[in-house]
Amino acid sequence: MKIDLFKRVALKIDLPDQGLRKGDVATIVEHLPGKDSEDGYALEVFNAVGESIAVVVVPESAVEPLTADKIPSVRPRPLAKTA
Repeated sequence: MKIDLFKRVALKIDLPDQGLRKGDVATIVEHLPGKDSEDGYALEVFNAVGESIAVVVVPESAVEPLTADKIPSVRPRPLAKTA
């Protein structure tokens, strides 16, 4: 299921290294055809005021299109880990 560029999607998985959780909303910025594997997407994630906070690459199975029966929510962004 190819999703058009610049459409918003929800993550179906947690990405703890990036501080992202299942259900977080992201925007598709690139479709990445798989070679002998699953296609993927480059996603840009924004905070609640529209600032870019992450760009991640995920397999196609890790995202789902937003639908009218879903309600986005807001949660605190995890603090960066310090060494």
